[in-house]
Amino acid sequence: MRITVIGCGYVGLVTGTCFAEAGHQVVCTDNDAERIATLKAGIVPIYEPHLDGLLTANSRANRLSFTCDATAAVNSGDAIFICVGTPPKENGEADLSAIDDVARLIATEAHTSKLVVEKSTVPAQTGQQLKRVLSVYRRDPSVDFRVASNPEFLREGTAVEDFLHPDRIVLGVEDEDSEAQLREIYRPILEAKFNCPAHLKGCPSAKPATLVVTTINSAELIKHASNSFLAMKISYANMIADLCEKVGADIKEVVHAMGLDPRIGPQFLNAGLGFGGFCLPKDVQAFVRLAERSGVNFHMLKEAELVNKRRIDLFIEKIRQALWVIKDKQVGILGLAFKANTDDIRFAPSLEVIRRLLAEGAQVRAYDQEAMDRTATIFPEIQFCREPHEVAQDADALLILTEWPEFRQLDWGHISELMSRPLVIDGRNLLDPATLMEHGFEYHCFGRHLEEPQRQFVPAPILKAASNAMQQS
Repeated sequence: MRITVIGCGYVGLVTGTCFAEAGHQVVCTDNDAERIATLKAGIVPIYEPHLDGLLTANSRANRLSFTCDATAAVNSGDAIFICVGTPPKENGEADLSAIDDVARLIATEAHTSKLVVEKSTVPAQTGQQLKRVLSVYRRDPSVDFRVASNPEFLREGTAVEDFLHPDRIVLGVEDEDSEAQLREIYRPILEAKFNCPAHLKGCPSAKPATLVVTTINSAELIKHASNSFLAMKISYANMIADLCEKVGADIKEVVHAMGLDPRIGPQFLNAGLGFGGFCLPKDVQAFVRLAERSGVNFHMLKEAELVNKRRIDLFIEKIRQALWVIKDKQVGILGLAFKANTDDIRFAPSLEVIRRLLAEGAQVRAYDQEAMDRTATIFPEIQFCREPHEVAQDADALLILTEWPEFRQLDWGHISELMSRPLVIDGRNLLDPATLMEHGFEYHCFGRHLEEPQRQFVPAPILKAASNAMQQS
């Protein structure tokens, strides 16, 4: 089928490329001419595993193309997927101006009837507004527009695998024709008729996805409800971690046992610096604002948001307690992206940690295998290193801010020798405390009961007798 994708960010690039991989004819457009030129040259402007290989293969097969001509792109597709950004406003509501711009573009430029599909994450009832805008601005009365919602459930770092082998596909529709057209678009994925190509190493074995057909309003709500629940799960794990520190329990042991309950599951129970990235923070805020406008109290979700914001404060306090004075200390940072397997630093906890350290006069060095170039545009004053051992050289502390598996494999014995003080403050509970302590490190993390060095124990009666003897003398 002929598909148009408007918006070439994370969601749009993955959507367009994977639809082409499924056999469709896809045209992608974006109002960023520089980005389109980059994509035409075969360069992927973001880091997402497997995406570059699929993009190159499908461009060469003439199933995937990029253009700045939005009018041509609108008219090339029978179905148009809107994948533009919906960033948060200052009050937390989703900014839907880009959705409105695209709707007016489609309404005024389309020469034939179209299925217009929301792929961007939007608040409930956005589809109803989209229908209204398409109708109001429609230039050709013979052109009909049908609207559907098809929320994305892509995780940065595994987005290609998530698209080609999803656990569920949600179709929010209001007519049989829209449902039939979307079923046909997703048929290769639903029937798992294609195998992972050779360059998709590690892709899970193909299995049929669950298709969920709902109303448009429900489909829109499903996305926000899902992300907000995951955010609450992360914040809950962090609250338990704080309690573990107070009562001498180990968060790793607690959440492991919790996760064995199939009603709970182990995912998103990792304590640490909290959630970041572009999706969870903005979706939580947008969901809360939607509830407020609808007269529903989302106090529980607000508290999850507050718990997440306090993680940085707690982490900085751990740094202060370990270093005493932060000013003029050499602090090394391992990890800048908001999560592993991406170069995305939007709403990354690392950014706020760096700001706080610089404000207190620390000298900061950092390493991240993918996210350093993006971070350098925000913090040109800090030093970026080519490999982790450079970060450790003469450092007073090392901070783990992203859970890159690479950091587990470092030669921590050598790193200990390089540092001025062997101190690690692990914001992701990534490392094994026993291993670090064997190498002479002072190790701090969230919610773990760490064995302190053994001290000579003096029984209370002996201590009292000694005290009395001292007083008598």
